[in-house]
Amino acid sequence: MWLLLIFIAVPLIEIALFIQLGGAIGLFPTLAIVVLTAVLGTWLVRTQGALAINELRGSFSELRDPTEPLAHGAMILIAGALLLTPGFFTDTVGFLLLFPPFRRAAYRYLRARVKVQSFSMGPDQPDPHRPHPQDPDIIDGDFQEVQPPKKPTHGPSGWTKH
Repeated sequence: MWLLLIFIAVPLIEIALFIQLGGAIGLFPTLAIVVLTAVLGTWLVRTQGALAINELRGSFSELRDPTEPLAHGAMILIAGALLLTPGFFTDTVGFLLLFPPFRRAAYRYLRARVKVQSFSMGPDQPDPHRPHPQDPDIIDGDFQEVQPPKKPTHGPSGWTKH
């Protein structure tokens, strides 16, 4: 139900803002602002996205919980989509999502409302579906499939030596 309201409300808000701003400053300045915010937003998404990727790599290399960097990356991705969508309301929300303190606050808000059932990093928790590597009944080995040579289905041609 909420999603339907959002899909109805956002375009109505955007249309109202276009009419109000276009009436106040004119058509071409309004269009210039839309294009400028798209270009600026694209640049900011690239720089913030690169920072988020580096933070995610750092969390993986230091074996830290990658949840926050992943959430920041997702918010930056959403910000990029909002900034490329023409409109002032979507641009405002997109620019807010590119602002790191706003992202941290949004992450804290979402983290307080989402319950994670389990989280593990690395092989500390044994997988019940895989046997333990120290099991004496398991023999580790390599194999190579050998197929018998194929018998020719026809005689040699005149072009080959025997």
